Amino acid sequence: MFLAECNAFANVKYTSGFKRKIFAPFVFKTNQSKCNNIKKMENQIKQKLNRQITNSQEKLPIRIVQFGGGNFMRGFTDYVIDRLNKEAGFHAGIVNVQPTPNGSVHKLEEQDNLYTLFTRGIKKGEIIDEKKIISAIQKSVNPYTNYNEFLDLAKEEELEFIFSNTTETGIAYDETENSIQGPHKNFPAKVTVLLYERFKHFNGSPEKGLRIIPCELIEDNAFALRDIILKYATLWKLEESFAQWIHESSYFHNTLVDRIVPGYPKDDVENYEEQLDYEDQNMVVSETFLLFVIQDAGNLKERIPFSKINEQILVVDDIQPYRLRKVRILNGGHTLMLAPAILSGKETVKESIDDSFVGKFLTDAIFNEVNPTLGLDETELKDFAEEVFDRFRNPFIKHYLASIALYFVSKFKVRVLPSLLTYVEKNNTLPLNLTFALASLIRFYQGNFGEKTLPMNDDEGIITKFKEIWTGEDYGRVAELALSEKTFWDTDLTQVKGLKEAVAKALYEIDHNEIKTAYNNFVEFNS
Repeated sequence: MFLAECNAFANVKYTSGFKRKIFAPFVFKTNQSKCNNIKKMENQIKQKLNRQITNSQEKLPIRIVQFGGGNFMRGFTDYVIDRLNKEAGFHAGIVNVQPTPNGSVHKLEEQDNLYTLFTRGIKKGEIIDEKKIISAIQKSVNPYTNYNEFLDLAKEEELEFIFSNTTETGIAYDETENSIQGPHKNFPAKVTVLLYERFKHFNGSPEKGLRIIPCELIEDNAFALRDIILKYATLWKLEESFAQWIHESSYFHNTLVDRIVPGYPKDDVENYEEQLDYEDQNMVVSETFLLFVIQDAGNLKERIPFSKINEQILVVDDIQPYRLRKVRILNGGHTLMLAPAILSGKETVKESIDDSFVGKFLTDAIFNEVNPTLGLDETELKDFAEEVFDRFRNPFIKHYLASIALYFVSKFKVRVLPSLLTYVEKNNTLPLNLTFALASLIRFYQGNFGEKTLPMNDDEGIITKFKEIWTGEDYGRVAELALSEKTFWDTDLTQVKGLKEAVAKALYEIDHNEIKTAYNNFVEFNS
């Protein structure tokens, strides 16, 4: 570090195409020659990431306004747009709008709105560990300190899209925002103002409507946002023609998004810094998996060339089957393997999927019993399931089974039980893997397995009820009481032909054998 007195230079790490060197403390005389030498050394210290040193000085037209510049958006939406720009000639610049008063868009501005994205995980069995500089964001705007700059975004000639991720609580109506005068804290209110400014500036031109693509994790997110925008239009007594313009000239696309983006690697930052020739205070880490399902309207595929990049981005007429797919395969996969994995002594998802028994059990359950009940394209289901298993194997993410055990019964009821019941309805026979998973859940709620206390973390009423069920040692009676308990399942499962007897057999085997042998005996008995 260059000091005004030029009298110390110590412990400086630098990289500029040279090997790293560590300078021990020493003292310089304050003469011009020595100071010049120190300045040369200082120039070799990492510079803050900027567009000049990365050759990313092309200015892109503003086609996207984005509300929310946090970890997820930078590891998901901005990454997708960046790939579209560089690989498909999309030529779309993003303006990042700070969603809350205490945001930090200034940190991105200090790096010319550049940041590094590290992508780490497993894809098709291969470990992926990549990094790239994302340059799609052209500027960041704080509407709380520069409201006019925010309003001026509405006048951008080529503006076409709004993306957002303001968390699940962001798409909400706040009746206290009862004036059009801003700045507003409420996200839908901000969108309403932006749309109204655009409506006025372009005299209600139908060609200047926008496509709104929210990424918040709520069902029908775009429709929910649209309805709130219209409520603000009514509350603020805006022209009826504005509401008509919203209905007829703007498109609202519901979405389903999925990617784990841990964000800034604060616990291992030095390891990441060593991989960079520049300083980056906004680096982001994400997994490799990405799923973006968008409900089509107005020929979205013609407006964004998603098909030209190799990502799982689907523009479909109905996203509900894909939401169902995620719940049944991804979330359901976690849930159905949970009890067999814990009963076999496993502690993490990766340890479970890598295990010869648990891994095969899960694979058989998903491919042979869950997928056939979903009514979707078989190849798409197979590809999605394999990507899910790759996520489970990610060596960079440690996902403990105990955390998945939270509210285990309600998760099983929503994520796994529908697959079991649909399978029975379609095939008139029990799905043996899902049945064994159900029996393992019932055994899990006994509370102990051998000398091990099991990580039950559920509603106290459920835990108490299972304690009552397990007071006896008759497995048939335990199965009957557990399966008939409507507070667990919202139905009496003893009415499913053969289920009570199969669960009783599985419970007996689990208590008298190691879990793999118990499963094999159970399958052999019911085959």
